[in-house]
Amino acid sequence: MKQIFKTMKITRLIFPVWILLLSGVVITGCSSQNESTPQTENHANADEHGSEEAQHTEAEGDHLEEESEHSGEVHLSQDQMASLNISVDTLRAGSASSVIERPASVMYDMDRIAKVGPRIEAKVVKVLKDLGDYVEEGEPIVQMSSVGLGKIKADYIRLRAAIKKEEAHFKREQNLYEQDISSQAELLQAELEYEQAKAELDAASEALRLYGLSQNDIQNIKAGSDTPLSYFYLSSPLSGTIQERNLSPGQTIGPNETPVHVADLSKVWVMIDGYEQDIRNLSTGQKVELSVRSMPGSTFTGTTDWISYELDKETRTMPVRALFDNPDGQLRAGMFGTARIYTNSKETAALIPVDAIQQIEGSNRVFVPGEEPGSFRPVAVRLGNERDGYVEVLAGLEPGQTAVLSGAFDLKSALTAATRSASHGH
Repeated sequence: MKQIFKTMKITRLIFPVWILLLSGVVITGCSSQNESTPQTENHANADEHGSEEAQHTEAEGDHLEEESEHSGEVHLSQDQMASLNISVDTLRAGSASSVIERPASVMYDMDRIAKVGPRIEAKVVKVLKDLGDYVEEGEPIVQMSSVGLGKIKADYIRLRAAIKKEEAHFKREQNLYEQDISSQAELLQAELEYEQAKAELDAASEALRLYGLSQNDIQNIKAGSDTPLSYFYLSSPLSGTIQERNLSPGQTIGPNETPVHVADLSKVWVMIDGYEQDIRNLSTGQKVELSVRSMPGSTFTGTTDWISYELDKETRTMPVRALFDNPDGQLRAGMFGTARIYTNSKETAALIPVDAIQQIEGSNRVFVPGEEPGSFRPVAVRLGNERDGYVEVLAGLEPGQTAVLSGAFDLKSALTAATRSASHGH
């Protein structure tokens, strides 16, 4: 019954041709294109024949073709073609996933940022470098004072003096033993005391290294200096710019605090919000182009170097990281922009402008030229990914076929108007 109803509907649309001629557009069923004089019986037979073919196929392409057969056809005169500015061209092969465009944000390269703080509780004496200052690796940033560190330094000075004494004693015992004046037991005892003093000095030196003093700083420790033993410097572990400073003179800082941040801005990370459907097309080493909102017209180039194996439970996005050179410091942490990832996907689908897709009878349609000049019929299509105003056609049309690329909305309007005129005429 449903098929008979469709057949009767098409017959009703075709019969009052004189009404459609008044509107300037003729609509016909696709199955009657070759008939010079439409006949109700012929239309019914053709429609029934198309229905039988649709019932005997399960392929998606055949299903889309069946949908297209019932969508009618628009006939336009040359004047109407010119006024509607309809453009017909050959569909080219492409892939919307060959370039993936996604939101992105700039952040510091975490391998090139140092969070600096004391390894022992200390008080700030003097801040030597301020925000925005560039520092070389090993350059002092803050002068600090620690009573605990001062005691370790004093102990180091004592041990350094003690080892000299023990070393001299050991050498004297060696000379006496060689002259048969001293016994072997006395020599071994002197050697033991010397080795113990040496071990204690090494332990004190290592403790100073653990608290952040360099070997040069340790060698320069001496009593009677104008600089108190409690003083030491926080130095930068890398060359970069001071990006954060959360201390002031007189402030006490604990070993769990890092009040100074130094960042090497010559390289930055760009974090990209990938989508679940992007997974199969993404890999490390792919070229990325970044454009940021604050610098329109500027483009930066980087490379993907990490892709997450986990999607965010709330946003369903997948973090993708790209590494960018930033020698001029133009890219700054916190900037937002758009990243274009070049995936090198195979171009096998037909690409068509998004505006060429029209919703007709609840499905996506593309108008293609009919057999007669000025005739167009809507073809049902299945769509894929979209990019830069183009969308993939996965079924219904193939690369190399011709289709209406612009003016599709006008054709849809003409088809709708003709259908309504035919309906009211009946």
